[in-house]
Amino acid sequence: MAHQIPSNTLERDALALHAKGHSKVQPGEIAIGVIIGRTSEFFDFFVYAIASVLVFPQVVFPYLDRLNGTLWSFAIFALAFVARPFGSAIFMAIDRNYGRSAKLTIALFLLGSSTVAVAFLPGYAQVGSLSAIILCAFRIGQGVALGGAWDGLASLLAINAPENRRGWFAMIPQLGAPLGLIVASGLFAYFLNALSTADFLDWGWRYPFFVAFALNVVALFARLRMVVAPDYETLFRNDELKPSRITATIRSDGWKIVVGAFAPLASFALFHMVTVFPLSWVVLFTNETAARFLLVEIVGAVVGLIAIVSSGLLADRYGRRSVLGVSAAAIAVYSGFAPQLLATGELGAAAFMIVGFALLGLSFGQSSGAVASSFSLQSRYTGSALTSDLAWLFGAGFAPLVALLLATRLGLIAAGLYLLSGALGTLVALVVNRNLAGRTS
Repeated sequence: MAHQIPSNTLERDALALHAKGHSKVQPGEIAIGVIIGRTSEFFDFFVYAIASVLVFPQVVFPYLDRLNGTLWSFAIFALAFVARPFGSAIFMAIDRNYGRSAKLTIALFLLGSSTVAVAFLPGYAQVGSLSAIILCAFRIGQGVALGGAWDGLASLLAINAPENRRGWFAMIPQLGAPLGLIVASGLFAYFLNALSTADFLDWGWRYPFFVAFALNVVALFARLRMVVAPDYETLFRNDELKPSRITATIRSDGWKIVVGAFAPLASFALFHMVTVFPLSWVVLFTNETAARFLLVEIVGAVVGLIAIVSSGLLADRYGRRSVLGVSAAAIAVYSGFAPQLLATGELGAAAFMIVGFALLGLSFGQSSGAVASSFSLQSRYTGSALTSDLAWLFGAGFAPLVALLLATRLGLIAAGLYLLSGALGTLVALVVNRNLAGRTS
């Protein structure tokens, strides 16, 4: 088989490394590439999310009180989720015309550049209101890049998963979320403890964004090694993982995209309710220090990591639909009482986090499988990307803003009702989408 000549230095280096090893990339190496890629993306996500609570309200919006500064910060936070579907459309065209390696290289460099650029953000004291406009531009750049960072490796894992191991393979990409949170929270906790408040707000907060760029470079090389490997290049170029046109995909599978976007709403809404929102509440309305609460988040992320792995075992034993349905029902119950725990002191807040992360891991662990499994092979690549974009937009993009706004206006119980709406969305989607039913879904 004749191989296409690599079009850039990174691709050439990745292919050379592949050639020096063995002639065939193993499924385990796909899993490693997926985990590295997702960890990098989620690290970028959490670095920005934590800064949205601890930094931007004081650096970009110092003329507002802390609550309103945080609300405006969360509004900018949501821009990436609005921009993400547009990024998918742009980079799908690049994929069709120039190849997946070109698409991935451009997308990850844009993601890394937009992220590291935040480290050089001038504050309100330097440029006035222009600081917020610049931050908006960087955040939109991150969202567009995330749309292009969809590499198809998770779908490749799903396609090649044995019938009785589909739940296990579906949870592998989700491991990147708790891993990214652990590293991001650890970095911020370190700088908060090591520096004075003035030094942290002046320069200390900027260092995690530099680390994010370095991780993006590592992730780019790891993922390129997969997409340029000859055995997988064949799979990526045939109809199984070929990017179909968005308009054609919507015409053929539009209802699946809509239903698929609602299937993981419970986990995606809970995702921000136990990561970004509680940090904002603790900082704004309690005496607990941000550094200590970040350590609680790390413990919660470890619990979530274990729960994600458990979700794979449970899905293979009882079926993905059962795991998603039971976890959504449990999240619905959790939403009725758990948010109020944030107002009961450090022990109550810790209980909220630990239980929340356990439920998050069980539901989030199978959410990617719910997105991909209902599409035909011809539509799976594009359909999965669009469904994921919409699920994050509807379920998570505005969650910190809406939850904090509701909690401050109507009380923490209102934030729980918001989470309940996500759980109900998942349950309704599971009833409608019969393609998720049974053990073989």
